[in-house]
Amino acid sequence: MSFVLLALLVAAGLAGPALAGLPRVGLPLVVGEIAAGVLLGRTGLGIVDPAEPTTAFLSEVGFAMLMFVLGTHLPLRDAGLRRALRPAALGTLLMLALAVPAGFALTSVGPDRPLVLAVVVATSSAAVALPILRSRAGQPPTTAFAVTWIALTDVVTVLAVPVVLATGSLGSVLLGGGLVLLAGGAVFLALRWWRRTARGHALRRRSKRRGWALDLRLGLAVLFALAALATAFGTSILIAGFTAGVVLAATGEPHRLAQQLVGIAEGFLVPLFFVTLGARLEFRALFGSGRALLLAAGLVAAAVLLHVLVAVLLRRPAAVGLLATAALGVPSAVVSIGLTQGVLDPAQAAAIITAALVSIAVSTAGGTLLARRETGDLPVDPVRP
Repeated sequence: MSFVLLALLVAAGLAGPALAGLPRVGLPLVVGEIAAGVLLGRTGLGIVDPAEPTTAFLSEVGFAMLMFVLGTHLPLRDAGLRRALRPAALGTLLMLALAVPAGFALTSVGPDRPLVLAVVVATSSAAVALPILRSRAGQPPTTAFAVTWIALTDVVTVLAVPVVLATGSLGSVLLGGGLVLLAGGAVFLALRWWRRTARGHALRRRSKRRGWALDLRLGLAVLFALAALATAFGTSILIAGFTAGVVLAATGEPHRLAQQLVGIAEGFLVPLFFVTLGARLEFRALFGSGRALLLAAGLVAAAVLLHVLVAVLLRRPAAVGLLATAALGVPSAVVSIGLTQGVLDPAQAAAIITAALVSIAVSTAGGTLLARRETGDLPVDPVRP
């Protein structure tokens, strides 16, 4: 790694805002970032080597930050969502039950890992759906169900990724994941206690006044400590990042912390992760493989049909199912980990990412339909998955 390469990676990340800012297009930021990586990496010019140790490590840090930010998007402190918990939990269970046979069916054109494919089909992304929902007005029952269902499915599928991708001892993976979750719970209790003490209040007020970024420092310390624990026990940093984000969401992150996270994560590390992820993908292999193209189409079709079916079975608008189709963290994690472990070949990895990008477009369309159905023709802002 050199400063020339680092400058190139950061500049490549600007492709996200460049494409998202095009009039009447509104592409998600991740599309431009992955596209830039594809151009610079194995599919394109071959300038960026994603396997170079420093580049690979920075990409892992970006992945941890991505999951951290996704965890902070969960609306854990919204009391109004508790009433929707039971139907949302039923929706999550139905989705998982339907996704398993879909995963087995998709092994005919994909990897022989049906549970991996089932998790990709079943997942939703709160980071994509919540900005869409915030751009529309009213109708709390529908909104509460949609947010709670998407958040629950997001959590369950994120936690399932290391298990379904385990290639070694499953017991070790489960132990590592359990220890990370327990450590996260302990950190939550400690942070909540500390924030209620006079000393904690005084330090945080002084930090706000003098620009110390104390909450951000604590959040990053928690993130990297949990990541160290996860790697020590052979489980994924996905669990560490997501757990750290959930801890901050549960303790109630201040507005300034959210702004600081946008700066360090969305301004640097997360785009770098998606650029290097794009550099790892080989789209020539995708378009040269009929099976991989069928896998991408099958993942999209299964995700859309099953999410809409669950919404209809629970007597919710079909548009809620379209909204819940969005996928981001889980497909990115599956591809990143799957390529490293040799579970996925290059064509399959590109197929999963392609399906995820299509799902984001479907989710945006679902949000638009939901807004028109309930509140009139309201515009939906472009989102940053």
